[in-house]
Amino acid sequence: MAQPSSPFSKQQLLPQEETLEVLKQKGELFIGLPKENQFQEKRICLTPDAVNAITAHGHRVLIEAGAGEGANYSDLDYTNAGAEISKDIKKVFACPIVLKVEPPTLAEISMLNPQTIVISALQIKTQNKKYFEELAKKRITAIAFEYIRDEDGKYPAVRSLSEIAGISSILVASELMATTNKGNGLMFGNISGVPPVEVVIIGAGTVGEFAARSALGLGANIKVFDNSITKLRNIQTNLNRTIYTSTIQPKNLLKALKRCDVAIGATRGQDRSPVVVSTSMVENMKKGAVIIDVSIDTGGCFESSEVTTHAKPTVEKYGVLHYGVPNIPSRYPRTSTISISNIFTPYLLKLGEDGGLEHSLRFDKGLRNGLYMYHGILTNKSVGDWFNLSYNDINFLIF
Repeated sequence: MAQPSSPFSKQQLLPQEETLEVLKQKGELFIGLPKENQFQEKRICLTPDAVNAITAHGHRVLIEAGAGEGANYSDLDYTNAGAEISKDIKKVFACPIVLKVEPPTLAEISMLNPQTIVISALQIKTQNKKYFEELAKKRITAIAFEYIRDEDGKYPAVRSLSEIAGISSILVASELMATTNKGNGLMFGNISGVPPVEVVIIGAGTVGEFAARSALGLGANIKVFDNSITKLRNIQTNLNRTIYTSTIQPKNLLKALKRCDVAIGATRGQDRSPVVVSTSMVENMKKGAVIIDVSIDTGGCFESSEVTTHAKPTVEKYGVLHYGVPNIPSRYPRTSTISISNIFTPYLLKLGEDGGLEHSLRFDKGLRNGLYMYHGILTNKSVGDWFNLSYNDINFLIF
């Protein structure tokens, strides 16, 4: 007798592994990019190429007219990339996801719809309690891009902008030394028969490393100071050459500062940058020497430093030119924009793939680290401690 034919193949009848994959549904994102209105801020979060990649995946991007002009991207560039342009700022802030470089102001928070997702910098040192209270009232979910970690546990946004700041510090110094800028007339470049420019770098982190890399590339002699032996060891490994390194000892540092033509300050502290160079040390420096205090946004590591602007970047004290512009990367807004955009784009595409932020937060520990507000509930311990606000562990809210 013929066997009755089975509706299943032999393969299908064999025991299968149990699959417990959470069902992910692709979601359509609607992202708003308002124009930055903070002082000297010219960057934008997404380049036209990034917008093109996002809209090609079926998402919508609404950009405020003129938002990319500071970085030399026209509205037409964005329209051609598939974005919608609007002159109505309220319409842009009404998008379910709002993307900014600077944190939103209180006036901008008032334009947000309840339950909006805001992705921007947090800049905790410039914030106040009211900022978090207003976000909580609107049940906002907010992510600070400087707290997002990658697979290696590093902070990609901070590193990218630190790389730009480090390289910029040397480029700015070389401009300031020209006599057209009332400098001492020295030039980087290691000209045959001319002693090289002497550069002192205080701080061997990312900023210090990229300042060192640029100075060496321009033929300068460099001396790097830091109290972390590990960082000093790493900088030599990363630069792949032996350089002068020292812990921060006043005697050694003063000797180096007396001889140097350029001093770069790139130290970081918990709350404020430690003041490493006293006013009396600056008084001992050469006349016409240049100080670039990259740490000025957290108070500065030179006692004589003060905050300056891109319009009037330097002040002269004790015959030494001091440069104290807090937001050095915005001097090169196009490069900075491409750098930020490279970090944001994969995350936004992943949000769409995962079917929204809730899913991404479940699966991406690094993104979860960037979250400081979840539906109006504060989830970041350092923010809670800083402003004396109660906070909840995000792991208890999501799972």
